Amino acid sequence: MARRKNVQLLVPVEQYLSSGVHIGTTFRTKDMGKFIYRTRPDRLNIFDIVKIDERLRIAGRFLSYYEPDEIVVVARRKYAQNAAKKFADVIGAKSVIGRFVPGTFTNPYGKEFMEPSVVLVSDPIADREAVDESSRARIPVVAICNSGNTVHNIDLVIPGNNRGKKALALIYYILAREYMLNREMIESRDKFPVKLEEFEV
Repeated sequence: MARRKNVQLLVPVEQYLSSGVHIGTTFRTKDMGKFIYRTRPDRLNIFDIVKIDERLRIAGRFLSYYEPDEIVVVARRKYAQNAAKKFADVIGAKSVIGRFVPGTFTNPYGKEFMEPSVVLVSDPIADREAVDESSRARIPVVAICNSGNTVHNIDLVIPGNNRGKKALALIYYILAREYMLNREMIESRDKFPVKLEEFEV
């Protein structure tokens, strides 16, 4: 991790490390290179925790510009589903958990049709249909991106491990807390009423 003096992280560095949020894959795209701190001897790419933290702050602030019911969070892969659903429940957003029905954002005659103002996806690969439809509908996309992801049609990247249950729980926990803080739904971060463990269930 690239350490910087006087950087106050959103959670203690030990919490970031124990969640594995900084551990990428052995593949690394050009898009994600700027978020990588180093590559281990076993070829796993390691994210810069300070950059993860910076992007979580930015994403929390960006999402807070929208009303809760204007946000849709998408999570197809199993290990992202509980954390994504908890995020939606905590802030009052909508969610698409599991299979994303084609036309959800583009077919106004479909039963599942929604018109979000912003979409948050857990993995641009697994949630590709949601990303593509958001792009066609000109809906901004915030995405949790691993080292092997490309950022085509992604408007705001949150770098980090999007394959680990604990990592995703921590990311969604922080995003929910930052969203509520920025919208003055809570007075301070220590007043956030939900425990991290609730995102891990």
